[in-house]
Amino acid sequence: MKIIATHLLNDFSGSPKVLKQLIKGWIKNDLEINLHTCKGHDGFLSDIVGLNYYYFNYKWAANPVIRFVNLVLSQIALCINILKTAEKEDIIYINTVLPFGAALAGKLKGNRIIYHVHETSMKPAILKYFLFGMVKWCATDVIYVSNYLAKKEPIYNATMHILHNAIEDEFLAKATKSTTNNQGLRNILMICSLKEYKGVNEFMLLAKKLPNHSFKLVLNARQSDIAQFFKNTKIPMNVESYETQSNVHPFYKWADLVVNLSQPDAWIETFGLTILEGMAYGNPAIVPPVGGVTEIVTEGLNGYQISSKNIDEIAFKIAVWSDANTYFQTFQDEAKKAVKKFNEHAFISKSIQILTNDKI
Repeated sequence: MKIIATHLLNDFSGSPKVLKQLIKGWIKNDLEINLHTCKGHDGFLSDIVGLNYYYFNYKWAANPVIRFVNLVLSQIALCINILKTAEKEDIIYINTVLPFGAALAGKLKGNRIIYHVHETSMKPAILKYFLFGMVKWCATDVIYVSNYLAKKEPIYNATMHILHNAIEDEFLAKATKSTTNNQGLRNILMICSLKEYKGVNEFMLLAKKLPNHSFKLVLNARQSDIAQFFKNTKIPMNVESYETQSNVHPFYKWADLVVNLSQPDAWIETFGLTILEGMAYGNPAIVPPVGGVTEIVTEGLNGYQISSKNIDEIAFKIAVWSDANTYFQTFQDEAKKAVKKFNEHAFISKSIQILTNDKI
């Protein structure tokens, strides 16, 4: 038996990072892994030692029609690749709902098909209907990144599992060794995709309301795309923006607070890995009041759950924290404690139990 893992777009976003973490853990446990992903992209899934790579063509495009055509063509190629290389006893492991070609191949060959679902917000609605329809038709098991997502997108004809994302041991070790001279709350960080629904405009508005604080926005995009996105926006003097970063440790070390300002009526966060990483550095968080991210941030303990529609309330909470260093320190301490619940060893162990059908 080997695991045939699939992921559509290899980049530096959350879902390929989670798959990389799993693959490295599986390899350490002597499992044979083949990965099918797009070629020509640098990301978290690149250059993993001990991994067998297979590639297909896929290029993201801003035009939705072209993007859809690219998706379909890539999945035809993926389906053919897996039909050629998979044996019936292999496990097809599909990361996100997008690589439906792998599901089709596995269905045709009679493989066990495990979907690792990270998302619920998806447009257009017809694409979501199709992709989750493929999950319902093909999946033998579905892994969800949060309890919220399992309740939101249940697949009752498959075995459902909850596998919360975890902080990497290597990441946690760096964060634990890191020392900072930061006193109180001055520096505010957000790491996200360059999408309006991710709250990037709300981030600018928050910065305007807190001119005595420093803000950094790290975006999973090229600098040229960032400039184009904000070409008609007056960027506040206290905001610095950055393109895709392969090393985010300096940003978390700089920060005193991490925020997620995703618009709850347009994009529901199903977990919130950047929030967990920020907490590893002792940074409390402000997050939306819905979604899987509420399973990380406990209201009034290690942060607050406030909608990005209520920027005035968010600014007020930050101002209160900024004027009460001892009070803010209690939130920092609780943020570090919260990370312990999401440890890598338990994460890998549970994933292997799912793969091997052991009792969980």
